[in-house]
Amino acid sequence: MTTSLRLAATALALGGIAGAMTLWTPPTQAMPAFARQYEVSCNACHSAFPRLNDFGEWFAGNNMRMPQWRETMMDTGDDMLALPKSLPLAVRAQAFVQGRDGEEVDYATGPTDNDSSFDIQAPYLIKLLSSAPLSENISYYFYAIFAEKGGNGEVIVEDAWFSYADIAGSGVGGMLGQFQVSDLMFPREVRLTFQDFYAYRAAGITYDRGIILDRGFGPLDVALGLTNGNGINNNVTINSPGYRRPDHMFDNDSGKNVFGRIGGAMGPVNVGLFGLVGEQRSAAGFAGAERGSRDTDKTIYGLDLSGSLSARTHWFAQLLWNQWDAFLDADSSVDYDWFGGFAGVDFIMNDRWALSMLYNYADASDFDGTGTIYEGIDINSLTFGAAYYFMRNVKGVLEINVDFLSEDNFGPPFVGHQTKENYILFGFDAAY
Repeated sequence: MTTSLRLAATALALGGIAGAMTLWTPPTQAMPAFARQYEVSCNACHSAFPRLNDFGEWFAGNNMRMPQWRETMMDTGDDMLALPKSLPLAVRAQAFVQGRDGEEVDYATGPTDNDSSFDIQAPYLIKLLSSAPLSENISYYFYAIFAEKGGNGEVIVEDAWFSYADIAGSGVGGMLGQFQVSDLMFPREVRLTFQDFYAYRAAGITYDRGIILDRGFGPLDVALGLTNGNGINNNVTINSPGYRRPDHMFDNDSGKNVFGRIGGAMGPVNVGLFGLVGEQRSAAGFAGAERGSRDTDKTIYGLDLSGSLSARTHWFAQLLWNQWDAFLDADSSVDYDWFGGFAGVDFIMNDRWALSMLYNYADASDFDGTGTIYEGIDINSLTFGAAYYFMRNVKGVLEINVDFLSEDNFGPPFVGHQTKENYILFGFDAAY
């Protein structure tokens, strides 16, 4: 399918939704800097951190500020300067102990000697976060990771963007920077479970660099954007201008991923339609584990649903259909389709307890039998979580994951579902 036809198909799919949809707001995770700035409790924005309540959704949609934001700034006597009275910083830290059948498997040789059934994951995560209004319309937000999943010694910036609330009085809001494309649906950073929204990661619609524009049209809200499409870890050195004058491009080709979502409410249910057309590098090498040299077309369609069964019980669901054209270098004449999604329920029992359940499902479909790592797209798991809040911003967590897939005990290549993913995890999660 040509790029023009893909763009037309996505535009038709997005424009054809005449029902009511949900308003998109920039994602914000637990940010005690806001509590300090406005002198409010964390529960003003969070029903159970990091899950946002209705006011938290409004706050994020109001360009990350309250109406009295000017009163929280220093009195410098200069109307063209807005400086918070204190540097707006916050920290999020996590530490866990996990029991599971953790085993490393080499694609060529099979299981290695690296395995552990009792893993002390402390610290699992340390983040530094910051956000503040900069003008009547401009805000910024970023966070940097100092440690994650045992990786110490380097700082990684993931979310980092500027937002503009009302571009030239048009009612159009904009965002420029690094963000997760999937945040248009359900932001991963505000989920209650340790277990991830797997379909977003498998589809490659998490962190990227780009632009998003959005505007409300009565009951509808439309968000359109484009991204580089090669993630946030790669750049390309430009050294042709001359001696010792290098620069860097953040993208390695002129093509961009184009995506959008239309959302709103249909009675008690929030509904959204998502579409993306773009390119990704092909898969090459043994088991398809290497990055290829070809740019291949990808198309994603998504349907997201959410609602509340009561004031304390909230549900959500995501469906994603993926088409990766000519993706494997081993046979570039074949297009590969696969499906993934998840569904969950959060029950905020009281100020101390929150319970959650998350079901992840994905079917590798056309990748089955290819002898590549993409056979491992398959997932079928159910997660149960319980959180006890010692304080609004400090919780103890207990989580159990049940893996319904059987092991693929064959190879080489050793791909697919080689080890079970049952686990039990407990630990602490705090923001301050």
